Amino acid sequence: MKKLGFGLMRLPVLDSNDPSKIDIPQAEKMVDKFLERGFTYFDTAYMYHDFKSEETAKKIIVDRHPRDSFTLTTKLPTMMLKTKEDNRRIFEKQLKNCGVDYFDYYLLHNLNVSNYETATKLDCFDFVARMKEEGKIKTVGFSYHDDAKLLDRILTEHPEIEIVQLQINYLDWDNPGIQSRLCYETAVKHGKKVIVMEPVKGGTLAKIPDEAEKLLKQYAPDASIPSWAVRFAASHDSVMTVLSGMSTYEQLLDNTGYMENFKPLSKEEFEIIDKVVDIIKASITVPCTGCSYCTAGCPKHIPIPKYFALYNEEMRARYKDFSIHSQYYENLAKEYGKASDCIKCRKCEKACPQHIKVSELMPQIAKAFE
Repeated sequence: MKKLGFGLMRLPVLDSNDPSKIDIPQAEKMVDKFLERGFTYFDTAYMYHDFKSEETAKKIIVDRHPRDSFTLTTKLPTMMLKTKEDNRRIFEKQLKNCGVDYFDYYLLHNLNVSNYETATKLDCFDFVARMKEEGKIKTVGFSYHDDAKLLDRILTEHPEIEIVQLQINYLDWDNPGIQSRLCYETAVKHGKKVIVMEPVKGGTLAKIPDEAEKLLKQYAPDASIPSWAVRFAASHDSVMTVLSGMSTYEQLLDNTGYMENFKPLSKEEFEIIDKVVDIIKASITVPCTGCSYCTAGCPKHIPIPKYFALYNEEMRARYKDFSIHSQYYENLAKEYGKASDCIKCRKCEKACPQHIKVSELMPQIAKAFE
């Protein structure tokens, strides 16, 4: 399998205010070129494009191409499940939506501390295992948005899981809130292949500071800025494929162009990426270095550096209609204090080597995420 997957989450639309109005002719053109260039992996989900993505996958892929010419992935929406019966009801509807008899890959969607509890309580793992036995699923996995500690627990408790979909990009690689590197290393430890989502961080790494862009263009004048992000994710050995939510034919031509004969980043290119990360971090809202001196005496047990890391990324986010950083914030807030719990005792400020006015920033973080 080539290391580029087509994510059907940001398809071209006729109305930017209505994600359900998909530009079918342009989407068909994109699918045809994707397959023509030897790529086969398509990823959708139950609620993408206002619940129209799966039906669109049927129109633009399944109805127009032989079943053995592509692989199709969708996901069980753990965040929407109320009863055990919902597992089968939604799964059967997804088969009908997509017009297929089986899914090549089927993932439990968006596992985190809350959704893992739901998946366990409602026997989701047992259900997908039965569907695999019946031949309706070829490969079982889950997509994941939480820390490495919980990921290790899930993979230990469910060794039958075959693949994991993780948020990996060069900006989140060492981010203490998202923990891309630690999650990747955890999956590798358990012998799992990884599917990468958000390699360009929702478009954030397509538009980077001018100084960083100049650095990339000096080394490779003809390479697009997003290509560096996709190649970074694909350059890790246990990555099976990297998803790109392509919205235009031009984006598809660019992505498939440099990924058709993929070459991993060289040592020199990784070093350039490190410099780009430093430039981006220098432009961040809160200059927190993540030393965690502030957390030791916090009476409300607020994970201050992790909230700062998420807040910085939220401020940089290109798309504000959906915040994945809020998801990570909610995960942390279940175990630690919320930003709104801050009582302005200022113990953290006395301990901070960067002299950050933490008590003034906590209300802003609460406003952003709560």
